[in-house]
Amino acid sequence: MRLSAPIYHLKRKAKRLSREASIPLHDALDRIAATEGFSAWSMLAAKAAAVTPANKLFPQFRPGDLVLVGARPGQGKTLMSLELAVEAMKSGHRAAFFSLEYTQRDVLDRLRAIGAEPAQFDKLFEVDCSDAISADYVVKQMASAPRGTFVVIDYLQLLDQRRENPDLTVQVRALKSFARDKGLIVIFISQIDRSYDPAVKPCPDLSDVRLPNPLDLKLFDKTCFINNAEVQFRAAG
Repeated sequence: MRLSAPIYHLKRKAKRLSREASIPLHDALDRIAATEGFSAWSMLAAKAAAVTPANKLFPQFRPGDLVLVGARPGQGKTLMSLELAVEAMKSGHRAAFFSLEYTQRDVLDRLRAIGAEPAQFDKLFEVDCSDAISADYVVKQMASAPRGTFVVIDYLQLLDQRRENPDLTVQVRALKSFARDKGLIVIFISQIDRSYDPAVKPCPDLSDVRLPNPLDLKLFDKTCFINNAEVQFRAAG
């Protein structure tokens, strides 16, 4: 069965329904699922997860890769990153999600929204929402992480928001070196500049990445840009 809209649009619709009807979000999600022909949101999410682009993207990543996932707000970049983390865990690897944007509850709710129950991954999934997140912090926390661990940083532009942190380029270089030395896959979720016009090109690219501070984008080995359910994946070179 084909969904009437991408799952992140359906989830947004459910949130709106929850507010307007004053019902719990899980009830609103189930109602939206019913309109799509499913008895519960968990079944809809499982169906969507089975056909997600993450299934095809994950095998293209290699230990040591530094990856940028970018999109405008509401286009599914966080869900895509979590779907990739789920693929990693299904393969037996650990995954860690560092967020300066969301709470742990927010992250776990989004994990459930894509049909993944946190408990099913036991100790494979770690969420860290510390205000102290920086390159040095991630390196310290992941010092004993095994090869193949999938690390998501949410998000790129917030890494140097604290004056005491090094410049963004310094932090990204440090994480690139760390990823290669340890054999980790590091994903940076990235904002896209408001000047991006989908009428001009279907997906944003590196030229559209919002950079309040300078950063050499050639540091990224691979990129994944999303807009209106279209996904464009590219490897450097």
